[in-house]
Parts: sequence; C-alpha cells; structure tokens
Amino acid sequence: MNQYQQTDISASTLYVVPTPIGNLEDITHRALFILQGVDLIAAEDTRHTGLFLQHFSINTRLFTLHNYNEQQKTNILLAKLQDGQSIALVSDAGTPLINDPGYHLVRRCREVGIRVVPLPGACAAITALSASGLPSDRFCYEGFLPAKRKARLDSLQALKKEPRTLIFYESTHRLLKSLEDMMNAFGPLRYVVLARELTKTWETLYGTTLAKLLAWVQEDEKRRRGEMVLIVEGYHVPEERLLPEALHTLAFLQAELPLKKAAELTAKFHGVKKNTLYRYGLNQQHKA
Repeated sequence: MNQYQQTDISASTLYVVPTPIGNLEDITHRALFILQGVDLIAAEDTRHTGLFLQHFSINTRLFTLHNYNEQQKTNILLAKLQDGQSIALVSDAGTPLINDPGYHLVRRCREVGIRVVPLPGACAAITALSASGLPSDRFCYEGFLPAKRKARLDSLQALKKEPRTLIFYESTHRLLKSLEDMMNAFGPLRYVVLARELTKTWETLYGTTLAKLLAWVQEDEKRRRGEMVLIVEGYHVPEERLLPEALHTLAFLQAELPLKKAAELTAKFHGVKKNTLYRYGLNQQHKA
C-alpha cells in the first residue's frame, strides 16, 4: 500500500501552510497547490502575502488575520468553514502559530470538529537548531523573551537549570540587552549559537560563549541586524569531584568485577554517586 497520498483540497477544511523564511525556493509544491486551490487565504499581512502570491501567479482571495484581530475574526472564518469553504492559514514567514497568529482559530476548529490539515515546511527555530551543533534530541522553544528587563531576567532565571537546549527568537534592538541578561542568568561561559538571516543572502551562524558572542556583536552593528535565533546550550550538572581513594578502590574492584558492580560498591564505601563513578570508569575504558 502506498503511504503517500495525492494532494487534493477538501471542503470545510483549514490548511496550516508554512511559507519561506527568506528563500522563496523553500516553498513546497504541495503548499503552492493548496494556496492556489483554496477558497480563501487567512494572512497575517495581506500586503506581504500578496506580493508572495504574486510571485507565484496565485490570485486566491485574502483575509486579514493577525494578533490584534484574531479573536474577533475567528468566528467569521469558522462560519465560512462550516459553510463548506476551504481556507489556508499563513503567516508572514515560516510555520503559522510558531510565534505567529493562528492559535485561536486552530483551537476553535478543533473544538467544533472542523478538519485541520497541517503542511510541513519552513520554521526558523528548527532550521537554526539543525545547524547549531547543540543537542537536538530534547529542546525547549521559548520564543521571544519579555521586553521589560525584570520580566526577562525572571524568565531566564527560571530556565537557568533547564537541561534541554533552549531556543529563543530575538529582535535587532533587544539583542544586546538579552545577551547581557543571559550572561547574568546562565553565566558568561554558557555556549550559544546566533543564527541570523537564515536562508537569506547574509545568513550567519556563529557559535561561542555568551561573553564572546556579546563582544562579537558589539564589534559590528551589522551583526545584530535582521531576523535572529539564539540556540543556547542546556544546563549541565557539575561533575562530583572524585577523591584518589575512591578511584583507587574502583580500579581495585574493576580487576575482579564488572564496572557497574564495582561502581556500586565503591559508591557505598566512599559515599559518592554511583553514576559519577560509572561515567569515570567508562571514560577510562575508552581512553585505554
């Protein structure tokens, strides 16, 4: 059985359609088909989306849906969907709802039983994470930090010991302040990657410590222009210091026992953490 279905457009269906974050060639064939064929496109900025659609010779009607009118306009769109129309939801760039409008509309559609079809596509957070070199098996998307300093510091302090990779969006005029506050909360040596203007002509990915990144962006105003993503390394629990006596006992027991058992007995005898001893033993085996 073929798991891939041919694209079609259904009545009374909301399509969540990602659009490029910079390079127009990142639009998918399916997205273009949906945008061309639906009855209506709900767009964050109809002028911006209009230019995008014009590039691909798409003439579908537009409907304005942004952060300031979404709750008021959602019922109008719901009525159209219930009347049999198909609607595509887009934002100015990237995947709708990811720091963009659309949450209230999608939630109401789910509540009243209207079909919601998501399309895969561009997302600045995931694009930056994939090239950051930081762990991507577990991560925490935080969007934009609060504009006011106290609220921003409070948010960062709450994330100080978050072990997952952290993803933030940041604007040109707040980048320096946010980096300064991250240094206060996380320490100057926490590793961070600045991903700027992804998929565009001046795309930049620069990874270093928070202190060095702050100095780097201060050197040149151009380095803090454009759309930016900050990928911050998660918190690492400091390794427990192992005394020579414990290491000697571990080595002695390892001569007769498996590492796991040797670490367990050594931990009990010296009052240290078994996992720390076990990791030490593994590292020694890899060096051998």
